[in-house]
Amino acid sequence: MIQKSETRKEEIVRTAEALFKKKGYSAVTMRDIAQAMGIKAASLYNHIQSKQQILSDIIIQIGEQFTEGMAEIVAAENITSIEKLERIIKLHVQITMENPSKMATMNNDWMHLEGKLDYYLQLRRNYEESFRQILKQGIEKGELKAVNPEIILFSILSTLRSLYLWIPKREDIIKENLLGKLSQVMLTGVTA
Repeated sequence: MIQKSETRKEEIVRTAEALFKKKGYSAVTMRDIAQAMGIKAASLYNHIQSKQQILSDIIIQIGEQFTEGMAEIVAAENITSIEKLERIIKLHVQITMENPSKMATMNNDWMHLEGKLDYYLQLRRNYEESFRQILKQGIEKGELKAVNPEIILFSILSTLRSLYLWIPKREDIIKENLLGKLSQVMLTGVTA
């Protein structure tokens, strides 16, 4: 299979997301991005409008990936709430393993979005509401313990949203192993 070569814009975004992860969006300048690429800062503007555009591209792309994944999970018929939750966990693991720097940017720097902040927040609210409804349905059907869905939502999402911190330090974990074990621990606990 022939691999498509990276465009200059993709290289700029990839470089920026690594710097955003390391230093935070606010601490990174266009000059920092250019220096990391070994080019002049003015050259960046031939491919990208601003640092804000880079941030927006990163966060919106990941937010839309989660939205599309959740829509597929919600639409899945004839599966239990537990199976839907397993698919949500799988979605987070896959996206995080493929995009740890983008996940760091989304989780740490979303509040710096300017023109697309409302759009991102709506994606996030819709995603969380879909998740909440899966939990409520699971409780109503007796598939999940009768625990406040907000507590379950917070517990699971807190872990999933912080995977970008943990996964790069655990390269010895195979994705399939992580998928199965993480679902097991999050959905059935650790008691013997």
